[in-house]
Amino acid sequence: MARGWESKSVESQQEDRARGSAARPPVSAEERARAQRRAACELSRARIVDELAKVATGPRRSALEAALATLDAELRELAGA
Repeated sequence: MARGWESKSVESQQEDRARGSAARPPVSAEERARAQRRAACELSRARIVDELAKVATGPRRSALEAALATLDAELRELAGA
């Protein structure tokens, strides 16, 4: 009996996954943590920039600007490390 196209697709996906995992070098726990921290900082930065666009003046704007400066410093540190 001939195999259907669905089973060929599943087989192809399994082969692709096997080849992909073998081609990528393993990532250390430290590198993974650094990448996760960087992603979190980038998301926080985007949120703060969005909020800054909505706030004209006042203490809230000052706090957002300070938070943005802190995140920018942390992102520079993560990029350099």
